[in-house]
Amino acid sequence: MAAFSLTPEQIAAYQTDGFLVVPEFLLAQEVEKLQQIAFDDAVIRKHAFDLNDQSGKKTKLTLWYKPGNDSYGLLTRSERMLHTANQLMEGDSAVCHFHSKLMQKEPRVGGAWEWHQDYGYWYKNEFLFPDQMLSIMIAITDANKANGCLQVIKGSHKMGRVEHGFAGEQVGAAQRYVDLALQTMELLYVELKAGDALFFHPNLLHRSEANLSEKARWSLISVYNRNANVPYNEPSQSSTMPVQVVPDAALLHWDSTAMEDTADFLTKEKDEALK
Repeated sequence: MAAFSLTPEQIAAYQTDGFLVVPEFLLAQEVEKLQQIAFDDAVIRKHAFDLNDQSGKKTKLTLWYKPGNDSYGLLTRSERMLHTANQLMEGDSAVCHFHSKLMQKEPRVGGAWEWHQDYGYWYKNEFLFPDQMLSIMIAITDANKANGCLQVIKGSHKMGRVEHGFAGEQVGAAQRYVDLALQTMELLYVELKAGDALFFHPNLLHRSEANLSEKARWSLISVYNRNANVPYNEPSQSSTMPVQVVPDAALLHWDSTAMEDTADFLTKEKDEALK
């Protein structure tokens, strides 16, 4: 199978809109394997923690810095993920893995994410160049309006970073600028099928509603950074360590291990300390 690569039209759309959806980025067999691991892996469950939204509903996540030889590590280190990140990020230094997180919105109880920009968080880590960073979301289960799919404000990445403050236990964008953005630009619901990918810029304004449906919404978000974009207030060294690339076939055909505690997981206590 030929190596995956974005077209010039897709790259231009990302630069204009601040995001790009690629349907069927993963094979059905790959999705099935990732789903089984996500639902059954004891280490993922052990390191998951809750964040409350403004209504008190809980959104659960597991975040780690070091991609290993487990199935999720092989995906984040895969040629298709790193090559597309390289195509979309500015700069030409090596691609590094900052962190990955498994977002777990359970039926009926999964909380909302408030309007925010990811760079609203990472600015405090003192990354200087958001254009040299990128988030790739892989839908592990279907995401739709009913179960709280991502909402984005098209083109809002061109606003630059806006001020952020606390909204519940989360960090949210200044509501005045969100309101102005909504008056000016288009709001879109990003509905995905399991295996679809969403690429988005750190300054793209986005949010998601609580999951009030009977079906879970799980997604993997892997964040990449250029080696030259050194953070000056970030204890993890992963964001400046070039990734050891593996072939796309590794996810299905290599003997992958279960996720290990050596993945350097974020705890809620560490998360609070970084805010």
